[in-house]
Amino acid sequence: MNQEEEIKKVIHKLRPYLQRDGGDIEFIKFEDGIVYVQMHGACAGCTMLDATLKDGVEQILIEEVPGVLEVQAI
Repeated sequence: MNQEEEIKKVIHKLRPYLQRDGGDIEFIKFEDGIVYVQMHGACAGCTMLDATLKDGVEQILIEEVPGVLEVQAI
């Protein structure tokens, strides 16, 4: 399994937690160690977006997928 497939697998596991609060996350691309995602629904304008991305999604991806350095929303 390549890095992109591993990233998508992890994001797929995280989606139900975001969907429960009315949001969602979509993988866009992986480039130079950075995972680019787009947030949808309640997540798109949420004041907790930075915390969700950095303390949640980013930490999990860094731990589970070698080569991931950061997550950015576009």
